Amino acid sequence: MADTPLAHILLVEDDTFLGNIYKTKFEMEGFKVSVAEDGEAGFDAAGKVKPDLILLDILLPKMDGFAVLKKLKETDAIKDIPVILLTNLGQKDDVEKGLESGAVDYLIKAHFKPSETVAKVKKVLGL
Repeated sequence: MADTPLAHILLVEDDTFLGNIYKTKFEMEGFKVSVAEDGEAGFDAAGKVKPDLILLDILLPKMDGFAVLKKLKETDAIKDIPVILLTNLGQKDDVEKGLESGAVDYLIKAHFKPSETVAKVKKVLGL
């Protein structure tokens, strides 16, 4: 593992088991990872840690991912942080809504292995 992390990822995911899988995978790849388990905590963490990228679930307690994304994009200090939606909602309407709301990508969990998600993140960050 590198002394300096490649980048800091904020993972907003309410499924603890899945969150740990992604966290472990990203850490093995040399990333620093912060985890938030609900939408409000995710938004607050984004402002505090100012990550290089946010992986955001949509179905979350307290504030759903679309609301978090909207709030992120309305907050000057953090609006430029790229957000990848990582969710099981695969309806065309949800994908379009996510991308139109400012997400740089939309990954459906069932279609992407954690290693493929890491590759997408690296691509977005230009690593």
